[in-house]
Amino acid sequence: MLDWQTGKIIDIQQAAPSTRRFFIELPQTPNFEFEAGQFVTLDLPIHEQKNKRWRSYSIASAPNGTNIFELVIVLLEGGAGTTYLFNETTIGSELTLRGPVGKFTLPETIDKDLYFICTGTGIAPFRSMVHHIKNKNITSKNIYLVFGCRTLGDCIYKEEMLALQEEMPNFHYLPCLSREEEIPNYGRKGYVHQAYIDAINSNKINGELSPSSFYLCGWKNMIDEAKQNIVDLGYDRKSIHLELYG
Repeated sequence: MLDWQTGKIIDIQQAAPSTRRFFIELPQTPNFEFEAGQFVTLDLPIHEQKNKRWRSYSIASAPNGTNIFELVIVLLEGGAGTTYLFNETTIGSELTLRGPVGKFTLPETIDKDLYFICTGTGIAPFRSMVHHIKNKNITSKNIYLVFGCRTLGDCIYKEEMLALQEEMPNFHYLPCLSREEEIPNYGRKGYVHQAYIDAINSNKINGELSPSSFYLCGWKNMIDEAKQNIVDLGYDRKSIHLELYG
């Protein structure tokens, strides 16, 4: 079992109307080592029972050899954990946490197309993964980041992902906006499902499916529908990896 340690919030940035980026430093850990896609668990002073105080969040930054990492968190209506983080913490606040934890990580060798399918702050582990692939110059096949949100204002890390798309020939950023009237030329109207279905179909070779791995992160309804769609298209369930929110 990993030990609990103290982290200090060194910066908070507004990412979207109800979403914030928290930058946390671990003063007693010179180098916070983790794998892209892993998460940390916070012990927040919101309940007497331990397991009702714990909240887990994917690390949004890539491993960089420092003791600073980023979490991106959305304020949930009635959510005790996020209400505390948004209303009771500021720069300089200390947090009790442990980690890294989790097996929602990249394969040792990326020899298949990767589909990162997410909604909202579910983009966090994929941001970490894409930056890690770029930073380490890891050879990869096609990488599709299919990101769903309501409006352009909710489209966190948009400029960053567009820049990565320019820098990484195999990286494809596919934002899907469900409630936006004016869709930019790099995005599309609607939900994530049609976007990855179209990408899968466009990648067929002589009518055959391209070898692919699917990483799904977000709310249960989206994940359930995506799993079924991917299997219906002809992929094995073993090609699907999940990180469920909520």
